Amino acid sequence: MATIHVSFDQKAYDVKINNTAHTQIGSEILSVWSLRKIVLLTDSNVGPLYLRTTQQQLEAVGFDVLPLQVPAGEQSKSLTVAGELIAKMAKAGFTRGDGLIALGGGVIGDLGGVVASLYMRGISFIQIATSLTAQVDSSVGGKTAVNLEDIKNIAGTFYQPDLVLVDSTYLNTLTDRDLVEGYGEVVKTSALDSQNFFDFTGTIQSIQDIRVHAQALSELAIAYKAKIVMQDEKESGQRQYLNFGHTIGHAIELLAHGKLRHGEAVAIGMIAMTERMARDGVSPNALAIDLKTRLEAVGLPTSSKLIGTSQFFDHLINDKKNRGGVLNLVVLEKIGHPVIIQKSLADMPAFIK
Repeated sequence: MATIHVSFDQKAYDVKINNTAHTQIGSEILSVWSLRKIVLLTDSNVGPLYLRTTQQQLEAVGFDVLPLQVPAGEQSKSLTVAGELIAKMAKAGFTRGDGLIALGGGVIGDLGGVVASLYMRGISFIQIATSLTAQVDSSVGGKTAVNLEDIKNIAGTFYQPDLVLVDSTYLNTLTDRDLVEGYGEVVKTSALDSQNFFDFTGTIQSIQDIRVHAQALSELAIAYKAKIVMQDEKESGQRQYLNFGHTIGHAIELLAHGKLRHGEAVAIGMIAMTERMARDGVSPNALAIDLKTRLEAVGLPTSSKLIGTSQFFDHLINDKKNRGGVLNLVVLEKIGHPVIIQKSLADMPAFIK
């Protein structure tokens, strides 16, 4: 088991990485929370697999559990669904002293974090991450958000959990595609972090390799993200590095209308950004090749015809890195050395072409 401690001025918590955590949920939650009412939030993919056994473990140690399930997919990340969940909690008599556990991937973690932060101006929150995307990225750092129509993550909060549980056993029930899209975030983090981590991703040559090394990959990715977010909780500086691949990735993810997963879009975004920065003399020419080799080894896409369409540029306007018509683009001068380059929205068509 590995434990990574995340500490801010007014909040601290542990990320516990342990492939037996799924059998110890009751005791793990009891170690940080007193007995209380708990919303156990999940989706229609994870619920049939893990909801009942998780609820039983929590009730066995004395928690009063209200299980709530939403449809799987980005459509559940909405203010409407958040409001419906809050209404159910109010009807069940939840108070400021109660809590919410998000059992699922990135969508459930985001949605659960928003609901927990809003209910009575904030109740306790824990994440049990069941997807690779959530385990290596979205469950750590406190960013929560919901979408508004086709604008991704436009309404959200910074809301830190009390505990994050990461268990690679949950990945056994993921489809290969769901697993691999999370690996896109791993490759991103390895390139941001260090040559040693990047070399490790270079040894991953198949989907089975991801499954075998999932716990080690999670430990390295979470350690890097924890280091970054502890120095910049509210994304005013270097936390923006974590958005490598996301400016282009978010735009094409929305344009794909569900045909691209988040990690797939980020993979495409990393290559598109790096190729153009290599053209402009910022990134080394070999970097895009090295990134593409790692991504394509496990079947991740690295190009998209959606880049450069008129709708693509429309979506850049709503990017959270848009500061008064100027985008903060995250690029790599070399492995382990990300920088931010500012570029106006007006200049993006020439840059992208």
